[in-house]
Amino acid sequence: MSEKKFDPQKLHVLNDPARLKDIPPDYIWSKLDLPHPEVLVDIGAGTGFFDVHFLPYAKNAKIYACDTSEVMLQWMQENICPQCPDILPTKMQEKEVPLEDGMVDLVYMLNLHHELDDPQAVLAEAYRILKSRGTLFIVDWKKEDMSEGPPTHIRYLPEQITEQIQKAEFRNINVFQEMPKHYLIVAEKE
Repeated sequence: MSEKKFDPQKLHVLNDPARLKDIPPDYIWSKLDLPHPEVLVDIGAGTGFFDVHFLPYAKNAKIYACDTSEVMLQWMQENICPQCPDILPTKMQEKEVPLEDGMVDLVYMLNLHHELDDPQAVLAEAYRILKSRGTLFIVDWKKEDMSEGPPTHIRYLPEQITEQIQKAEFRNINVFQEMPKHYLIVAEKE
C-alpha cells in the first residue's frame, strides 16, 4: 500500500463521528450556493460517511458515491444503501467517473486530493461531468505537522490546489481556512 493511498483495511477510521467536528457538514454547506441540487458526486467517497450527512442539505438529490476500492463500495452497499437509497455506490477509475457530461450540480472530494496520482486529470473529469455553473469543493488536510492525517510531505498547500483548479478552467475560487485541521476550496464551472 502506497503512503499516499488510504488502506481500506482501516475503513473504520472513516466512520469516526469525531470527523464531523473536524469537517462540519453545516459549515461546508454554508459556503455553497446550491439551493436545489439534484445530482451530487463524491469522488473518493470511502464509506460514504459524509454523503449520509450531506443528504439533509440536498433533499431529493441523488449522490453518486464514487470510489476505486471494491472494499469501500461493498461496505456502502451493505451498510449505507438500505437506509439511504439515494446514495449510489459507483465504481470509478482514478481518472474516470462513469457519468455523462454536464449532468452534475456538485462534485466534491474530502481528504482525497493528497492521494491523487494525477490531480489535474481528476479535476478535468470533475469539470466534464459538472453542469454549467456547477460547483466543485475540495476539503483536504492543512500542510502542517499534526498527530493525525497523512504525512505532511504529501499534503498540498491551498495555493497549489487553487492553481490546479484554475488550470482546469474553474472560476470564482474561494479558499476558507477556519477549520482547525482542514481547508475548504470552492469553485465554479463557467
